[in-house]
Amino acid sequence: MTIAQPIAIRTKLKTRRWTRKEYNRLAALGFFEGQRVELIDGKICQMPALNNPHMVAHEKSRRALQNLFGPNYWIRYQGPLHILGSAPEPDLAVVPGGPDDYKSHPESALLVLEVSDTTLHIDRWKGGLYAAGGNKDYWILDLVNRRLEVRRDPVVDSTVKRFGHRYATVLTLGENQSASPLALPNASVAVADLLP
Repeated sequence: MTIAQPIAIRTKLKTRRWTRKEYNRLAALGFFEGQRVELIDGKICQMPALNNPHMVAHEKSRRALQNLFGPNYWIRYQGPLHILGSAPEPDLAVVPGGPDDYKSHPESALLVLEVSDTTLHIDRWKGGLYAAGGNKDYWILDLVNRRLEVRRDPVVDSTVKRFGHRYATVLTLGENQSASPLALPNASVAVADLLP
């Protein structure tokens, strides 16, 4: 009697993408309690813990933007933006109006700002998602190099692997320079006022 030998078949491992609805349900059930996570392109991404320089820059930036934009704008901090089935949580996002004007998370913002110390490569990658969502003004506060990257003019770009969008204009401003939001071109904030 001959015993059949197993045939070696190469199987490709499949990954499962999560929907925003599933992600929100998992969060409601407490799966992410005590963790910093974001839903990006169907993947649940763990984000690093916030250190003190990050928190200081975050708060200084929030205060500076609140002073710049005034009371008719909501400076959301680490709140989700619903973009193409993803739910990134930028450090700050400026939206018109106040909290009572939103029954669900906004899909875009007038200005998105990420504070970046250990996550610069991630924040640059997330720029493609913000561009795809139509966010015209994306700032990355680079704490390591003490500068501000201002990204503008979102465009479709088929060469970009994820999200298919990028920012056509990228300006790098040193701590002795100032930046003006597109939504308030006559107002500016000193980069030094954002840094710890």
